[in-house]
Amino acid sequence: METIELKKKFRALWVEEKKGEFVRSVVMRTIGDLPENELLIKVYYSSLNYKDALSASGNKGITKKYPHTPGIDAVGIVEHSVVNDFQKGDRVIVTSYDLGMNTPGGFAEYIRVPASWAVKLPENMGMKESMVIGTAGFTAATCVYHLSEKVSPEDGKIIVSGASGGVGSMSVALLNQLGYEVVAISGKTKENNFLKQLGAKEIISRIDFQDKEVRPLLSAIYAGGIDTIGGVVLENIIKSVKQYGVVACCGNVASPELNLTVYPFILRGISLVGVSTQNYPMDKRKVIWEKLATDWKLTFLTDLQHEISLDELTTTINEMLQGAIKGRTVIKMI
Repeated sequence: METIELKKKFRALWVEEKKGEFVRSVVMRTIGDLPENELLIKVYYSSLNYKDALSASGNKGITKKYPHTPGIDAVGIVEHSVVNDFQKGDRVIVTSYDLGMNTPGGFAEYIRVPASWAVKLPENMGMKESMVIGTAGFTAATCVYHLSEKVSPEDGKIIVSGASGGVGSMSVALLNQLGYEVVAISGKTKENNFLKQLGAKEIISRIDFQDKEVRPLLSAIYAGGIDTIGGVVLENIIKSVKQYGVVACCGNVASPELNLTVYPFILRGISLVGVSTQNYPMDKRKVIWEKLATDWKLTFLTDLQHEISLDELTTTINEMLQGAIKGRTVIKMI
């Protein structure tokens, strides 16, 4: 079997703590610096997620030990494999699990990961396209997957919170493509045109929607919802969903707390589905990636993304933490 050139150098984003502050820089590392694992992958693209921005800022709830290379998404070509399921030259996607959290991540030209973390890139999907989707798009697709099992476009409107963010914008675009009428909740009025281009038929201000309502139920307006922010917004979505509707929730940037009665669940029979893609089952993971490459394939992904280099990443991370990023950011490594 071909051996790995452990002294081979590559570029990577490096986050280290200096005098109580976390500093980011692009450094040279070697293959031997990476953990021993079944697959060595040359990374062609990665993408920027909010979790990456937190890891790159020293958030020890995300990453326990520094120095560290973040990046929870990566796509590239296998250069070395010790398992039969993957061969040298295979194009693979790696998202979720521990990549970029406590394992050196995709903001580097090489990663080494367990084979169980990798999915072969679908035939009808390009590498850059897979990273426009990335964890955010995969999370959105997983929410849509669970929602669509019980709610059809004919059942009524679907409301999406955090609609100008990565998961929210992908949810709006995907639901629209599948024929759902989408109502978007956004805190960024300047992005209204962007949301309309993605297919939102109505846009509601987050400030208006998050007014605290003490009533246990609100008018039944929506057939379902996808919530990316939690807190009062999620409470009001749940209270506003019609009989036997479905709400998929996947975030808590506003608050992890819910102040609800059981009435939406026992009087309207709605379902609240929690979505966590970090350790999502591989059999279902493959199904969703295949859907995204075929009948769920988004025809205007370029409208959702902008591309940057590894050298531009630090500035873009700062912009994300300031809430100044819309859609998806793809990092080109090669």
